[in-house]
Amino acid sequence: MIYIMRHGQTVKNKSNLLQGRADDPLNETGIQQASDAGRWFAEQGIHFDRIYSSPLQRAVDSARLAAGGDPEIIINDRLIEMEYGPYEGMDMRSAPPELLFFFKDFVNNPAPAGMEQLSDVVRRLGAFLEQIRNDIIGKNVLISTHAIAMKGALEYLTPESKGSYWTRYIGNCAVYAAELSDDGIFSVPYEVYTMDTAGPGSRES
Repeated sequence: MIYIMRHGQTVKNKSNLLQGRADDPLNETGIQQASDAGRWFAEQGIHFDRIYSSPLQRAVDSARLAAGGDPEIIINDRLIEMEYGPYEGMDMRSAPPELLFFFKDFVNNPAPAGMEQLSDVVRRLGAFLEQIRNDIIGKNVLISTHAIAMKGALEYLTPESKGSYWTRYIGNCAVYAAELSDDGIFSVPYEVYTMDTAGPGSRES
């Protein structure tokens, strides 16, 4: 089984700033969220044979807290967040027209110049999943990544979605799971954990 998790909250998440490849740490809420996810995994009796993470610290720390202890974490650059280019760090409450145009219809409107295209996000997350497929059969695997990158993985695993994941809200530390059969076929992913599953005081703001 593979478990794909978005990292915990950061200051930029809380402030509604566009956060791509800037290496911002978890804030206190994010640390709590990842710890809560870890408690949920433990309560379900889920232990990980292998852990992969984006190279960004917020994803690495979320993986460590969710897995518990001092696990070995395999860094893979394909799990990094979408490249926002000149729009990195922008306040979404005062975004320029071309960025608002893109976010208005992810599926049909191309990303502005300087940003990574969503089709490229799907390709690189798909390449990652293909890279690890044969090595993780029969294992429990945690993949710690970012909102858009995670959606790219879900799109790859669900071709019939036709882009529906791009407009779906995925909160901090939300987890989707997909089964991997003995012959290496991934199932359609499904949501197994959100902050609504966690205890009091762990909701994202």
